[in-house]
Amino acid sequence: MEYRNLGNSGCAVSNLALGTMTFGDESDEKVSFAQLDRFIEAGGTLVDTADVYSTGISEEIIGRWLKDRPADVTDRVVLATKGRFPMDDTPNGVGLSNRHLTKALHASLKRLGVESVDLYQAHAWDALTPIDETLRTMDGFVRAGLIHYYGFSNFTGWQLTKAVHRAQALGLAAPVTLQPQYNLLVREIEWEVVPASLDAGLGLLPWSPLGGGWLSGKYRRDQRPTGATRLGEDPDRGVEAYDRRNVDRTWNVIEAVQKIAEGRGASMAQVALAWVTDQPGVTSTILGARTLEQLDDNLGAADLHLDAEEMSALDDASRTVVGDYPYGLLGVQQRERKITGGR
Repeated sequence: MEYRNLGNSGCAVSNLALGTMTFGDESDEKVSFAQLDRFIEAGGTLVDTADVYSTGISEEIIGRWLKDRPADVTDRVVLATKGRFPMDDTPNGVGLSNRHLTKALHASLKRLGVESVDLYQAHAWDALTPIDETLRTMDGFVRAGLIHYYGFSNFTGWQLTKAVHRAQALGLAAPVTLQPQYNLLVREIEWEVVPASLDAGLGLLPWSPLGGGWLSGKYRRDQRPTGATRLGEDPDRGVEAYDRRNVDRTWNVIEAVQKIAEGRGASMAQVALAWVTDQPGVTSTILGARTLEQLDDNLGAADLHLDAEEMSALDDASRTVVGDYPYGLLGVQQRERKITGGR
């Protein structure tokens, strides 16, 4: 396992993180405990959860694991959770207001059985709460010792930049991370989100690095998935729905990943994870395994680095179709001052 600073903080974390959205849902407590044990044994440190994962059960499982393990094990854990989405149907039971985040954080701390968490993340933008209120709330949590750092998840480029500059203007603690969806099938964040994060010194914590399992090679062209897989159980599942991703570009990417995996003697999942983990600004890539076997395979990517030719082949196969301007060739040339003029 390798270690990198958590964004612009001085806290070091493993370059692979253990995501726990499956805990209490797709992974029972026994499997969840086994995943946590294996992750720590492999040198992993960053464990990421959220209050809404299995409606609090994921945090409770982690809390029981922390209580059951000796201090020399649990002291290695850099613990991250999130708040924003509803845990009940009350009018103020959602959002990034001081009222809701304060209640949400204290509830998370209770479920986790800890006095503080290392990283607390706003799970998504809230259009109804002024960002200044959210930032002051996060700053208050830091000052009270309830959290050590804070970050965001699922923010767009302009939302991230606004939050960073408002925190600076108000003299508040600065965010250190952003958690976006990022993988070989979803590269749109490279247009604005990645540059904004690099400019602010924030570390990226990519979620869904395997595209919901697509990049592990488990699905086949024109053959709807069946059986005990995420899409086998629910083909219309979220952003990775089969009909949405069953397009030529997806299969071109999968073919490129498979070719490199065969040449490396590695799994397709390991190659896809290695690509994400070595992208600019990435601090730690979040693994989302359902089983211990999947986690073992994913952990094999911890020390895998693709060479320039392999990275280029994956970049070419996965390049997002975009117009010439402002994100295409003409826009890039202009920003890099390779062309002059403009309008």
